[in-house]
Amino acid sequence: MANKTEVKDLLDAGVHFGHLTRKWNPNMAPYIYMERNGIHIINLYKTVAKLEEASEALKKIAASGRKILFVATKKQAKDIVAEKAGNANMPYITERWPGGMLTNFVTIRKAVKKMSAIDRMKQDGTFNTLSKKERLAVDRQRAKLEKNLGSISDMNRLPGAIFVVDTLREHIAVKEALKLKIPIFAMVDTNSDPRVIDFPIPSNDDASKSIEKIMEAVSQAVIEGLQERKNGKKEETPAKKEETKAKKTRKKIVAPVATATKEEATKEEE
Repeated sequence: MANKTEVKDLLDAGVHFGHLTRKWNPNMAPYIYMERNGIHIINLYKTVAKLEEASEALKKIAASGRKILFVATKKQAKDIVAEKAGNANMPYITERWPGGMLTNFVTIRKAVKKMSAIDRMKQDGTFNTLSKKERLAVDRQRAKLEKNLGSISDMNRLPGAIFVVDTLREHIAVKEALKLKIPIFAMVDTNSDPRVIDFPIPSNDDASKSIEKIMEAVSQAVIEGLQERKNGKKEETPAKKEETKAKKTRKKIVAPVATATKEEATKEEE
């Protein structure tokens, strides 16, 4: 990571505040530092370590060219996630999670195509041939699709990973990802179960400042991964492309000749 996240930064953002002790999940015990005034305090040194681990993994996924789907439907996280994921050019869900978004991806893609079809109707003039009532119905349908699926319109295949804010609230998304064995990255609070998450980041998932601090770090890692991919493509110069092409052509010529020579030698021995 270019800018390493410091414990002090996380402390200032309130990342260390967990839930009430009576609401805790015992599986979060390794990430809890202490209890203060009936509230669990998260060990920020472990948060930093887990954040770095998750960021490195996200960077590699982005560099490989696969998409990372960000999921956060709670009010205090919506705008932050939409902004950070948008900056990293990654898909996100900030409205209601559409059931079967991952497990029934084909149907979701059909809904996205329907949205594109409506756009084409407006461009080629077909839309204007409809009655006023029909146009109104189509517009409403388009607005609904845009609200729920607009941010994933460029996602043509299942994501390489998902990043979740609040695993309890987004439990359906987590279950679908688990079923399809899609890597899960998540902010896990003291009331969550980190065992089902591949890359848990122990942190306060309720405060907007905390969410923004974590999202800032992971989105930066994704941007770095995309930049690495871009730089890697630039390094493949026209000369290198020609060299690779020449090698492939040489193999196509040499292989049949070698086979023919081998067959001749076998015949001579006979």
